[in-house]
Amino acid sequence: MTAALARPIHLRYAAPSELAAAPLHSSVRLSLDSARGPVGVRGTLRDAALFRDAMAALATILESDLRYKGRDRTAYLAYLMKQGKKATAAIWEAQKAFLEGALGDDAAGQGDGSAAKRKASGSLDPVLTVHPDEVSIEVFSRDESAYARLAFSSDLFEGREAAHGTAFVDLSPRIVEQIDRLRVYAKVELDAGSSRAASDAGRDAGPIERSLEVPATWLRGFLQVQSAATLPAVSCELAPIDLYNALFVLRTRKAKKPPRGLRFELVPGKPPRLLLEPWEILLEGHGPPYEGPPRVVRTFGRQRLLALSRLLPHVRSARAELRGPGLPVFWVLDLGRATLTVALTGWTDSSWASAASFDALMPSDGQRGAGARDAIDALAARQLALLRERGPLPLAALADGARAEDARAALQLECLRGRVLYDVARRVYRPRELFAEPVDEREIRYSSPREAAAHRLLGAPGAVRPTKVHEIAGEGTEIHGEVADREAHRDFSPRFTMDLEGRVSDAWCSCPTFRRSGLREGPCEHMIALRVAYARERAERDALRQTAEGRSLIRAETRTYVRREASGAEVVYRVSLDDRVVHLSWGARAEAPRHQRIWFDTDGEARDAYFKRLDALTSSGFVDADASSA
Repeated sequence: MTAALARPIHLRYAAPSELAAAPLHSSVRLSLDSARGPVGVRGTLRDAALFRDAMAALATILESDLRYKGRDRTAYLAYLMKQGKKATAAIWEAQKAFLEGALGDDAAGQGDGSAAKRKASGSLDPVLTVHPDEVSIEVFSRDESAYARLAFSSDLFEGREAAHGTAFVDLSPRIVEQIDRLRVYAKVELDAGSSRAASDAGRDAGPIERSLEVPATWLRGFLQVQSAATLPAVSCELAPIDLYNALFVLRTRKAKKPPRGLRFELVPGKPPRLLLEPWEILLEGHGPPYEGPPRVVRTFGRQRLLALSRLLPHVRSARAELRGPGLPVFWVLDLGRATLTVALTGWTDSSWASAASFDALMPSDGQRGAGARDAIDALAARQLALLRERGPLPLAALADGARAEDARAALQLECLRGRVLYDVARRVYRPRELFAEPVDEREIRYSSPREAAAHRLLGAPGAVRPTKVHEIAGEGTEIHGEVADREAHRDFSPRFTMDLEGRVSDAWCSCPTFRRSGLREGPCEHMIALRVAYARERAERDALRQTAEGRSLIRAETRTYVRREASGAEVVYRVSLDDRVVHLSWGARAEAPRHQRIWFDTDGEARDAYFKRLDALTSSGFVDADASSA
């Protein structure tokens, strides 16, 4: 089933959000969508500075867009036309049409005209939810790469009055700018509601109405990032000074070449270490010792962490949760009476390469029968009813006698439907109705018709096979494959290269779609199928290699082990198995490595020697850098 083009949404605010300021008193009035019933919260803020800085950081994440933007050359083209140069009116009009299409949504609705009907945009307004114990606001960045949830504890409010529920909130740049200038030394009240009367400043503006066409790709990313939060994770805690050091390095340096990752070195019994690439800057941790299996995890999307700079004076502790290669990294900042949860991905848009990362988040119709699907749906309905009745609950309280895997799958399904939220900070599930009607997970399963066609190919056993995986030193990994397209009655040979940051480049396929347009229209279904098949095969191989039966099937593999010496130098040990040959390379990361190649009479002897070498490295304090983070 292909993805729906857009979901129509109509929002109506009684008046624009505003800040009413007096010499000794200020009132922050946030307008909520009136279609969701009597939802709201009111009270006096005990820490207005925390509220101001947290809202400013949240707005920064909401407005962030790291996608490439072309320059506005309209004025220059007009100048060329006056000079009689080769700049025709057709080029000028095409340039203006492009800019209007790209920037028209952002420019629409900025004024405060009466009864303004703002132009449809490509993203939803922030989502405000009033819970019994807190008030939360959720935002999703413009480039669909960052998600944030800001939760204010009930302790922040004095004389709190609340009506529980979920509604969209008008968080325009105007109200954000007003909050940023909030006088925190005076008494500050927060009044968020849907039926409040407009003030003198907002009465002239009248109600605000917005008719939105939310793209399925935006909705898919918003819900799947929250679904990723339900997966098991490896977590580590950092001190505020550790976060400050990382942000200082990112602000004072600019990486001009890949990789641009943030590496976590997690050694049991020691505080986490952070390494920033490509400078290999080591930041020793000052938080509590890490408890868990040894890991070296590389994450991306670190530049978006700069949005947290405003909150550094309020941070009491920071926690990073790592859920797997390519999946979002969740940062949880403890701000005292507030908590900020930020999910960062390595993608600056919903690119086709991310389809493999989110593939594990969707229910697989091909791997379980109709009876199992009905059982999961029934379990999800019982869990939702229990959450509505009792409020936030952990996974153990929602299992309802089922296996933990089935209970998590059912809750993950409700997250995709927009009816349940996983609170990463408190590790509990919360009821949160994103829309009045639940989202059909089949509508957001695929981001494009070609991705749907790719999964059709993956549904045929043996139709998609990675045939060769070639490691290119300093560049990435080249993957070749064969795809048997039964509908086309032909076999195709896609290939692509993944760089050191996990991005796909240099893709090629023998199909007519690629020969006609290359990648100008996006990747073909055979490239997407190969990308997902490679990710699945790698995950299965990592699971099998933990058993003796799985190890016996491995004929070619490369693993990288690292160890941090007392001097701070990092020793890298790379071990490769290729049939009857074991290849070793070792040395300091910044130096040229030494090499050794060992031949054996049989592949079994080579495999035994390969795994003995890996076990010896583990016992010597080396950490497997290729292991999954969760």
